[in-house]
Amino acid sequence: MAKTILAFDLGTGGAKASLYDAGGACLASTFVSYETLYPDTGWHEQRPADWWNAVVKSTRDLLAASRANPADVACLAASGQSLAVIPVDGSGEPLRESIPIWSDTRASAQAAAFFAKVDPAAWYLATGNGFPAECYSVFKMMWYRDNEPALLAKARRVLGSKDWLNLRLTGRAFTDFSYASGTGVYDLAGWKYHPGFIEASGLPASLFPEIVPSTHVIGNLTAAAAEALGLPRDVLVACGGVDNSCMALGARNTEEGRVYTSLGSSSWIAVSSAKPVLDPVAKPYVFTHVVPGLFTSAVSIFAGGSSFRWIRDAVLGGETAAGYDAMNAMAAASPVGANGLLFNPSLAGGSSQEPSPRIRGAFAGLDLRHTRADLVRAGMEGIAMNLGAVLGVLRRMVPLAPEMLMVGGGSRSPLWRQIFADVYGMDCVKTSVDQDAASLGAAATAAVGAGLWRGFGKVDEAHRVEDVRHPIPSNVEKYRRLAPAFELLRRQQAELGELLHRIELG
Repeated sequence: MAKTILAFDLGTGGAKASLYDAGGACLASTFVSYETLYPDTGWHEQRPADWWNAVVKSTRDLLAASRANPADVACLAASGQSLAVIPVDGSGEPLRESIPIWSDTRASAQAAAFFAKVDPAAWYLATGNGFPAECYSVFKMMWYRDNEPALLAKARRVLGSKDWLNLRLTGRAFTDFSYASGTGVYDLAGWKYHPGFIEASGLPASLFPEIVPSTHVIGNLTAAAAEALGLPRDVLVACGGVDNSCMALGARNTEEGRVYTSLGSSSWIAVSSAKPVLDPVAKPYVFTHVVPGLFTSAVSIFAGGSSFRWIRDAVLGGETAAGYDAMNAMAAASPVGANGLLFNPSLAGGSSQEPSPRIRGAFAGLDLRHTRADLVRAGMEGIAMNLGAVLGVLRRMVPLAPEMLMVGGGSRSPLWRQIFADVYGMDCVKTSVDQDAASLGAAATAAVGAGLWRGFGKVDEAHRVEDVRHPIPSNVEKYRRLAPAFELLRRQQAELGELLHRIELG
């Protein structure tokens, strides 16, 4: 009987269910979206019930569309969006209908109270938590305590996204090292929770779930879960990992120095290494890898693909019925450098690698000769140049492999891959895995945990190289000459953002 592997990718926009054969080839996948709620300024919430419903529907749709035999599914695991906080009672039921997700920033007062006791630089160097601090789980948990004390008093555990899903699947609550490393109270060097940080939070240590390896099989499906999904009860459930680390595994980052660019709504560059890449100024954000003994360290911009989508919707309006293919054709008609037009894609503010979190986006250098083609080309180049600027942070601190794997929706554009190759000055590779890196990573943790694979080497075998873009020396030189102008634009937009913030405050 041919065994198959089921993987879930719990993302911000929805849940993807993917079915893999025993060799790591994706047989089929389905996606079900869910909404994000914005009940107040800085509040970004989702309903765990929506996650579960999306997992159930995507699984049933997957089995129906692929005509796969449910009895062939040997194991499953999930990749989960990071920094979510679901308080559950003793029976495992969520105590809140909707919960803060990774991008929620309501807990700034709780972060400030914590850092009155803990040195922020020492905290960052211990945890590698380089996002804005209020995004991390412990501070959202402190917000529950300060604002909904009755709720937190009933909580038996506070779980992350895929850990709550695993509880629904098996009735058992665990986390893995990769997800624990985003709690804000995890010691990267010690591979455990940091007692001092938990004490400073004022929260009971019992709220944090036990940590096991990502490949650890935590149990079989419960009768209720098996019935809901349409699967047999003997399916093994591995613990899985946080999305960043599952994507790193699925993107072949299984050895020191391997690096990839994820070109999605937000975009980042991540490298795997035996030691976390830490810098108290630039603050790369670090997660423990799902691959034992490794870490995945990343730099990012907050609006990569979402900036390109904004150009499509707000700048081009209804004149691009063919969508992104039409935009690629337009950009190809504009020369390298877009006739001197620059675009800063900081439409969602700045990451820790930017000059200011309040940086604003902009087109700069506009004159009457510029066309829509130049606007689109400048958008693609600006996103690439901004990622090239933050790539410099990693290059200064860790040796990188000579080629860059491109994943995510934007990686499908040959023109954009060439722009990245020219901006980065390195080969940019597209493989068959494309947007499925996180799903493949989750599937690999399940396959290793269930004994179908002896190790993670099969991940490389699952990648079929489809295209390699080599840097064009003349283009590399043009982008090198444009780099100082782009850096000036970054600094000026950061200063402008700070000034506008002061004006808006009155």
